[in-house]
Order: sequence, then structure tokens, then C-alpha cells
Amino acid sequence: MQFGVFDHMDRNDDLSLPDFYEARLQMIEQYDRGGFWGYHLAEHHATPLGMAPSPSVFLSAVAQRSQRLRFGPLVYLLPFYHPLRLLEEICMLDQMSRGRLEFGLGRGISPIEARYFGLEPKQAQAQFEEVFEIITRGLRGDRLTFEGEFYQFNDVPLQMTAVQQPHPPLWYGLHSPESAERAAARGFNMVSLDGVELARPTGVAFRRAWDATHPGGADPKIGLCRFIVLADNDEDALALAKRAYDRWHVSFNYLFKLKDVVPAHGTRPGYDAAYADGRLVAGTPETVTRILREQLSGTPYNYLIGQFAFGDLTLPETQHSVGLFIDHVMPALQQLPAQV
Repeated sequence: MQFGVFDHMDRNDDLSLPDFYEARLQMIEQYDRGGFWGYHLAEHHATPLGMAPSPSVFLSAVAQRSQRLRFGPLVYLLPFYHPLRLLEEICMLDQMSRGRLEFGLGRGISPIEARYFGLEPKQAQAQFEEVFEIITRGLRGDRLTFEGEFYQFNDVPLQMTAVQQPHPPLWYGLHSPESAERAAARGFNMVSLDGVELARPTGVAFRRAWDATHPGGADPKIGLCRFIVLADNDEDALALAKRAYDRWHVSFNYLFKLKDVVPAHGTRPGYDAAYADGRLVAGTPETVTRILREQLSGTPYNYLIGQFAFGDLTLPETQHSVGLFIDHVMPALQQLPAQV
């Protein structure tokens, strides 16, 4: 079992933005010292859910404030980018970090955000496929020629290359066994943010599809993401988790409430439901270890991703929570075998 971090970078109204970014970068240093494998950053626009609307900008700071921690977007919203510009940013980040970039990609789950950028949500999948093809082709060569529906390139000289060849590792967020099978076949690592009931069959489907399409290949990262809050006693941890999750949930629903629409995809439950279905785990190190062991045992998941900083959690609260996780939970779960 390896361990990572997921971060929406949702706004904390108690901090100015300069202080907010600095607090997150201090957390990056703690993750790096504490032995976390990776840091994954969401991308959102025009919403307090995401104060890193340009993931590359923040990740360039992550590259400088860490030594071993791998990092990347989860995900770059490919239809939102000019592919040549994104290709160059990917190469820069991989070079600046000496090959520590993890390339998460997706089409986006918010039609509201897409329309703010002048995009048509019905075209998102086609645009995603085209931008993905351009970027992966560009990462493999020194010239780019492409003729597509949305973009055309004619013998563009590419001055930037990635350290990792043929490209940095690819990541995709999954919400169903069917999408898991497609992602595995394409060689993506995966992350599930779903409750226990759906996460288990999604992980199993991914593992089976991976073994069928990559016989004898290296194991992928099969990631399970959880909101995680630790404290010195269960009562304090649950109180912190509820306070912070409720605030995060307001940010998550900000655009949907503003536009008076029900999200077609990516709905997130309230606190009670999130705790009940296992998406949120809170307690002492002993309690958190027990719950996570129950969720992970007998599954293919080999990468546990914690969302530790969210809502209105203060820097000291988050540092204490993560410190308990590093000192007690990580050693207890490190040898937990994944069910292949």
C-alpha cells in the first residue's frame, strides 16, 4: 500500500489567498517529509471549490517545495486547453521536477464551467479525445503534424520534451466498472472517489481489465480517495470533519445553486451520507486504521489517497491530523496486500 493526497484547493474564507497558498505549500512540505508518494490537484473554474484554476501554476511551486513527492493534476480538463500550450506546460513541469509529474486527464464534470469557457458540453468527449491524441503524439516526437475536427498542426517543431518517456504516467478518475475497463485498456492509473458499494466493483473491473490487456506488465496504481480527519479522540475528529465537510460541500454546490440546476454528474453527498458510505473517515488513529483496513481488505486497491485539507480546517488542525496519519496509520496499513 502506498499513500497519496488529493486536494480540491477549495477556498478557506478565514485566510487571504496569499496565506491560503502558503498554508497549502507548508502541507506539501509535510507530505514530502512524511513519505507520501503523490499529490493530486483538482481543476475547477469560477467556483470556490477550486482556488487553483491553473494547476500548472501551483504545481510549479510544488516542484520547488518538495524533493521526492510526485505530483500532478487530477485532472487537467483537456477541452479547456489549447493542446500545444498544455503540451509545453507538461514538459516544463516534468523537467522542473526532474521527472516527478503524474498526468491526470479528463473532460470535466461541470457543464456550467465549460460554458463559461465558450465550450459546448456535448462536444466534450470528442474534444477530450482530440487533445489527448495531440498531446501524447507531441510527447513522443520532435515535430507535430495533426489534422482534426478542432485543431490542425503542420510540422510544428517541438522544443520541449518530458523527462519521462514516452510520457508521464496517465491518470483518470472513475465512477463505474464500465469506465474502469476502458481506462485500464488505455493504460491509465485510476482513482475512485465513490463510496464503498461502488468503489469495490469499479476497482475489481479495472484490475481484471488491466491484467487482460497488459499481461506481464507493471502494476498500475489503483487509487481509493477518502476525506480523512484525525484527532486525539473520536469526538474531536468527528466534530472537525463535520465542520469542514459542511463548508466544503457549500463550495462544491456553489455553481449548481447559483444557476439553480441539479448536477447531472459528480453529485457529492452531505456529511451524514458521506460518513455512512465510507467516503469520509474520521477518528483517532486506531479508529481510522480500522475503518480503512475494512474498506481496503480484499480489494485491488493499492494506493490510498487522503483528502486532508478541505473546508475551514486550519493549518495546525490539518498538520496535526496528517502527523497522526503519518506516524500511526501509514505504518499500520503499509503491508496490507492488494487482492489481485
